[in-house]
Amino acid sequence: MQKKPVILQKVPRRRFLQDSGAVVGGAALGAASTGWLDPLARSVHAAEENTLKICLVGCGGRGTGAAAQALSTAGPTRLVAMADFFADRLQNSLKQLQNNAALAPKIDVPPERQFVGLDGYRSAIDAVAPGGVVLLATPPAFRPIHLEYAVEKGCHVFMEKSFAVDAPGVRRVLAAGKKAAEKNLKIAGGLMSRHYQPLEEAIARIHEGAIGDVITCWAYRMHGPVGFTPRQPGMSELAHQIRNYSCFTWLNGSFLLDWLIHNLDVACWAKGAWPVSAQGQGGRQLRDQPDQLFDHYAVEYTFPDGTRMFAQGRHMHNCWGYWGCLIHGQKGAAEIGEGKPQPKLFKGFHLSSEHVIWQYQGPPCNPYQRELDLLLEAIRQDKPYNETERSAYACMVGILGRMAVESGQQITWDQAIASNLELAPGLDKMTMDSTPPVVPDKEGKYPIAMPGFTKVL
Repeated sequence: MQKKPVILQKVPRRRFLQDSGAVVGGAALGAASTGWLDPLARSVHAAEENTLKICLVGCGGRGTGAAAQALSTAGPTRLVAMADFFADRLQNSLKQLQNNAALAPKIDVPPERQFVGLDGYRSAIDAVAPGGVVLLATPPAFRPIHLEYAVEKGCHVFMEKSFAVDAPGVRRVLAAGKKAAEKNLKIAGGLMSRHYQPLEEAIARIHEGAIGDVITCWAYRMHGPVGFTPRQPGMSELAHQIRNYSCFTWLNGSFLLDWLIHNLDVACWAKGAWPVSAQGQGGRQLRDQPDQLFDHYAVEYTFPDGTRMFAQGRHMHNCWGYWGCLIHGQKGAAEIGEGKPQPKLFKGFHLSSEHVIWQYQGPPCNPYQRELDLLLEAIRQDKPYNETERSAYACMVGILGRMAVESGQQITWDQAIASNLELAPGLDKMTMDSTPPVVPDKEGKYPIAMPGFTKVL
């Protein structure tokens, strides 16, 4: 069983500014390319003068973006392999990258290094191992499997959120992270808000006491419906579900996890702790697409000191929309998080301009670029860099909430993380011809979680 949630260390603003300044200065250092890394001299970290080989596993929009950002970091890089379940998605991604004049010279992905299917990740990772950089951006269900293999092969990893869909997957991610640390491999997690400088400074001021001790946190993601693509003629059931991975719980872990994870993480970051229990509710009120997706969630989490966090997610037409985090302290409030690019701190609890006591005044920041800048800088300079535990715990917050909502029970952190219930048993052995873990009934309807009846432990 994993250790209990820990209180997160609060960072004084002065030290934060010193540390972030050093990071920015380091990331600005560039170096000229000297060609491919000599296999005989290769190690698990690359010197600044050597080209870092990169492979992309998962070629959707986010994976394509991550590849572009990795190729835009300081120092020579080269994309040499790609893998995806779908051939058309791989080709679209490759063309999009090649059409970028600044990136095109850094792309060398001939047909023999383009891999399609569920096991393509192995060949793509093999093409850069050891010492290469693996970008993982497939549906979250596959993240633990792919991370384990990349670490086994001696590769550094950027893994997009979310990082697993159930507790067994989280435990696999944690174990892979420990092994990576033992092998001096660098691991970054795609919770980009953690590397958004305006938010970093806002959190540092909260931890200094600018709004007093944090009493309550609210994490929101409220917007229109999640899209759904009808099954195409001739498409297998497995392919159809993977194409619509955001709509199937075994693939994305629920809307609460896959879409709300950033603000769950930000709220816990502001509080400085992970929750110890959760209870909540949710369901399908308006959604009629043939999938598993709840269209609303409401979860109440309890922190170790007894204070609460409330998470609310909804994707419906014609409803109130809000995307961000509200943090209440003893003497003020903060409006921060994903969806709030201009974080602010307030005197009191009215979020009006006359009550603003702080807002970011620094240079613009692209958190997606910065998270790759920091990872590749750590690789080139051989600095400790491993975000696995924090990423896995943030993921577990979303999983804990889903378990509470789907079961209708209050679930503790210890119960949740010790659960052996897998959403996709045998996923490691799944092939292109496999039957997915859930299938439609004769009416074309998929199984939906039923609070009070669904088992989650």
